[in-house]
Amino acid sequence: MTPASPDVTLALEAMLVKKIGILYHPMVQATCLKAEEIARFLNSRDIGVWSCSAWETENAISRLNGTDLLLTTGGDGTILRAAQVALQNQIPITGINMGNLGFLTEFKADDAVNQLSEILDGKGWIDERSMLEAQLTTADQNGSPPRVFTALNDVVLARGAIAKLIQINASINDQPVAGYRSDGLILSTATGSTGYALAAGGPILYPQSPDLLLVPIVSHLSSGYSQILPASSIIKLHLATTNQATLSIDGHINIPVFAGAVVTVKSSARKTLFLRVRPKDYFFKVLEEKLKGKK
Repeated sequence: MTPASPDVTLALEAMLVKKIGILYHPMVQATCLKAEEIARFLNSRDIGVWSCSAWETENAISRLNGTDLLLTTGGDGTILRAAQVALQNQIPITGINMGNLGFLTEFKADDAVNQLSEILDGKGWIDERSMLEAQLTTADQNGSPPRVFTALNDVVLARGAIAKLIQINASINDQPVAGYRSDGLILSTATGSTGYALAAGGPILYPQSPDLLLVPIVSHLSSGYSQILPASSIIKLHLATTNQATLSIDGHINIPVFAGAVVTVKSSARKTLFLRVRPKDYFFKVLEEKLKGKK
């Protein structure tokens, strides 16, 4: 499947869905049962189907050959894991909401079977979302290449287990910006702007925006303002603290880091694709109810 350009509908009439993968939240029984129900429905429509825990990334990746669509049963956290699975093959994702919020999901659990029929009949459009690429360079790397990660929501450099502020010196395009003495910094996509970045006081960006957000977390005697940065920005975060910190990628990849580490963040060339059947203006129509915690 060829990825769509931003704000351009992909004509799905030419897309024949023959094989679907289902990724479920393994620790919630209801999501496993919903995955089984969806699999039975797809089999009745002569669609090839496989299912796997969303926590088993390598197992899921090994099953991708020939897969046209990934379905998730769970919440937004399950979709963030599915995004890691879908990366290499740019397979679109459709989420069935069984979580508490569901900004990224498409269907309510009770409506899933009926609305999946619309997708199988060739209806829908591609919602393309920007991602971040983060490179971690450590003081004890000894010439080995930096570790590279891709995030749909956010890259967070924050304090570790000790409740003590950390010092992060930030630069943008090699120009020093500020020294942040805080609990940490969030670098977020527009998709992530409704997540941790919002809780830390950041603004909400239009979902298809390519811009980045830099949001301090509980800043003390240093800049506490959020910044919206253009997609061309390259941000370097230098950790200058004696206590351990944590680098978090989309909240489920968490790595201890120490003084001297540098996290370089920029827009990724990769995108996450969502296959949707809702109207294109759905986001602002549901924003208020989502912020109030309605499913």
